Amino acid sequence: MKKTKRTRAGTALTDLILGMFRANNLTLAWGDRLVAPLGLTSARWQILGAIVAADRPQPVAWLARDLGANRQNVQRIVNDLGKEGLISFEPNPHHRRAQLVVLTDKGQRTYDAAISLYDPQVNALADEFTFEDIEIAGRVMTALRKRLEGDEGAGGES
Repeated sequence: MKKTKRTRAGTALTDLILGMFRANNLTLAWGDRLVAPLGLTSARWQILGAIVAADRPQPVAWLARDLGANRQNVQRIVNDLGKEGLISFEPNPHHRRAQLVVLTDKGQRTYDAAISLYDPQVNALADEFTFEDIEIAGRVMTALRKRLEGDEGAGGES
């Protein structure tokens, strides 16, 4: 079998992907430390954020899709959030078994508190970069995500 030689761009993208893995792990640990006083983890905070960002209540499967996450993992976290009174479940008029996930008042207060901790910290992190560099990085990340989503739909691994 002929071995394909990695291109210069392929090597640069590999370096970027490896850097993203490391940055992702560090970002999750940073988020965990940030919201720990609120009884949250990065994963729980992310689910609350997805609920807040949705234009209407959604079932767990839709939240997982929007997050690019595993439905079973999202279900487990949503169940935990429900036990803590941060979310509740409402009947779904379109699907009897897939209940809608709704933020409670306590959940909204907790999410708002997390954001009030986050904003000054993210602003401080952003001070180290130019606005243009952040925009470019965001465009690259979005383009990479879209390419990977396209591969997923075509039967590729992600």
